[in-house]
Amino acid sequence: MPRKSLIAGANRNWLLAGAALIAATGVGFTAAKLTSPKSPPATEATSAEGEAEGADHAADGLVMTAERITSAGIQLQPVATGGLASEILAQATVTAQPGGEAVLTARAAGSIARITKRLGDSVRAGETLALVESREASQIAAARSTAAAKAELARKVYAREQRLYEQKVSPRQDMEAAQAELAAAEAEARSANLGARAADVTSDGRYVAVASPISGRITDMSASLGAFVQPETELFRVSDPSKVQVEAAVGPADAARLAAGDQAIVELADGRTLNARVRSITPGLGGETRQATVVVDVTASLPPGLAVTVRLLPKRESSSGAIVIPDEALQSLEGRDVVFVRTAQGFTARKVTVGQRSAGRVEITAGLKPEDTIATRNAFLLKAELGKGEGGEH
Repeated sequence: MPRKSLIAGANRNWLLAGAALIAATGVGFTAAKLTSPKSPPATEATSAEGEAEGADHAADGLVMTAERITSAGIQLQPVATGGLASEILAQATVTAQPGGEAVLTARAAGSIARITKRLGDSVRAGETLALVESREASQIAAARSTAAAKAELARKVYAREQRLYEQKVSPRQDMEAAQAELAAAEAEARSANLGARAADVTSDGRYVAVASPISGRITDMSASLGAFVQPETELFRVSDPSKVQVEAAVGPADAARLAAGDQAIVELADGRTLNARVRSITPGLGGETRQATVVVDVTASLPPGLAVTVRLLPKRESSSGAIVIPDEALQSLEGRDVVFVRTAQGFTARKVTVGQRSAGRVEITAGLKPEDTIATRNAFLLKAELGKGEGGEH
């Protein structure tokens, strides 16, 4: 047989074998497809819907630690029922509590010999700020020493008269007279000691110490080295910034709406807000201003004299159910008005219904509860975090 015929026959055999293999593979694939179980369409739809709901929930929540919240400058504020109509906006001033400020003067006339503190320094209760060299101090110290010596002598005389009486050498009236002299001398010694202590006379009797009765910072200072001062001259003023209160002036109509215990919000110039409570309202009106003074207790450390704004929320007018929050707490997320509510892990974006707006405040008629705590200042940072799509801890 010619060689070309043999090659052609071998090629046909290879083509026939390949075609048979392809046919067998197609039959097996078709059989496997027909016999394999199919997933129920309803289950697939349910699973897809569940994944979508989980993604929406994760997108509205942020995990954020308390340290991160503080470092980001995000302010928190608990909400309370009320309304724009019930809020009382008043200008106020931070003042020291009765025990939060002390005016320091020299207890005796003299010249300032030493100054140990400067304006703005911290001081401890009982710490000496200056020494005044005083002639009166030496006189007070001399009177103290004289009274102590008389008391010591009277004690010795009484002890001797008591022994003589017990030995029946001297009469009883001598012992009683010595006892009376001792009582008078001891009373004089106590008076001299109290006078020296009240004047803060040093142990050597040369100086009068100017000491602070409270801990705090020196907020005012007029003492000069070598200056001669009288006892009534103010030398230092010390204030404790943790013992302050806020005094707001309101009209008579607004004063009648308020009561002790009402909630208040103190707004600082830098945008921070502090939760506070109304302590008292003066029963009368000021002679010149014809306004009442509302005293508000705060727990933060603030410098006396600071001007602030106070929002007063009368309890008796909080039945409307509406909640008023700062306008910066309200954010827009995917076309929705939301407020970021504090959770155990961080924040969640909650949809709210907005009512009236006025003077940087917005009324929330639905979506928040009185026990909620929300992000106010820098709340836009939380919106930006959600925009990044990060689901991990921040």
